[in-house]
Amino acid sequence: MATAPDNIQVRVHSRRGGGNMIHPVSVESPPPSDPRPNAVVYREVKHFKKWVPWLIPFFVVANTVMFIVTMYVNNCPKNSISCVAGFLGRLSFQPFKENPLLGPSSTALEKMGALDVGKVVHQHEGWRLITCMWLHGGVFHLLANMLSLLVIGIRLEQEFGFVRIGLLYLISGFGGSLLSALFIQSNISVGASGALFGLLGGMLSELITNWTIYANKVAALVTLVVIIAINLAVGILPHVDNFAHIGGFLSGFLLGFVFLIRPQFGWVSQRYNPAGHSSTSASPKFKTYQCVLWLLSLILLIVGFTVGLVLLLRGEDLNDHCSWCHYLSCVPTSRWSCNTQPISCQAEQTGSQYTLTCSNSGKSRTYSILNLTARQIQGLCAQLCR
Repeated sequence: MATAPDNIQVRVHSRRGGGNMIHPVSVESPPPSDPRPNAVVYREVKHFKKWVPWLIPFFVVANTVMFIVTMYVNNCPKNSISCVAGFLGRLSFQPFKENPLLGPSSTALEKMGALDVGKVVHQHEGWRLITCMWLHGGVFHLLANMLSLLVIGIRLEQEFGFVRIGLLYLISGFGGSLLSALFIQSNISVGASGALFGLLGGMLSELITNWTIYANKVAALVTLVVIIAINLAVGILPHVDNFAHIGGFLSGFLLGFVFLIRPQFGWVSQRYNPAGHSSTSASPKFKTYQCVLWLLSLILLIVGFTVGLVLLLRGEDLNDHCSWCHYLSCVPTSRWSCNTQPISCQAEQTGSQYTLTCSNSGKSRTYSILNLTARQIQGLCAQLCR
């Protein structure tokens, strides 16, 4: 009768990359056992298996399809005086002065489900907190977010699977929409940036909670913090919803402690030891600090989302309670303004001429165009006021 060998190890391959991090992967099929005494027997490690990413590419396709549908609904040739890339027909873009991102009008985005706080609060359209993260303001906006999603998301899905990363992405996007709605209530908001920052936050908390299994951990931490800081700093530019970034990042950071926790190598090694092999000391599956972070994060998430939803449904504007918080989203300088007042115009018709006056800036312009529709007037107003 064969006895268990003395030396038993768990084979864990390590791949270096992405900030000098160690990414453990599983052995697809362990080699046959060696009958020689003192031979090393390798066992498969399912807790560190590599997943085939499909959900993140699906999200990219879904966002792209939604953008095409939005452009179809926008129908620039019918609803605007002029369009960019008119050869695209119904899919052509609004004029640059109205939308410099090469995209649809705000009316089309609102129709498709953009985050409009007034409709969420007064018309009970809470679904906009979710749908807004699948919409984008233009081609440039879509490309920037989807490239970032592929770079960040595929690595995470390979490591942790589609269920955990899918939940992390969706809940973080909801958290970004929620914080945005509590601070920016005069304009609509769209984009997957909140969910993307949630993935970045999850990467940071994953590094912290699984600190003991990484090599070059300090270098990886510094690199990740610098990347996050740069991206948040970009959010202080005008027309960028940094509250969605912050809300998504905080949600993802807490969710990372809950979803992305890894068992310790000592526990994994014991679990995959063959029958009859005794270990000198039992290793816990998780360290104490991992469990503490898991519990605290879960409590903060539940409390945070509950309080945020209650405040939103009560119609609270958190700017009334925080006089400096608006600087987190936009810092005015001599080169740009942070005015977020909704655009409106006064229209006067004299014969075949329309005179529009921007209520925000006082600029006026006369147009010699017959039979202007309401959407065409709104588009001309947007161009005049920008």
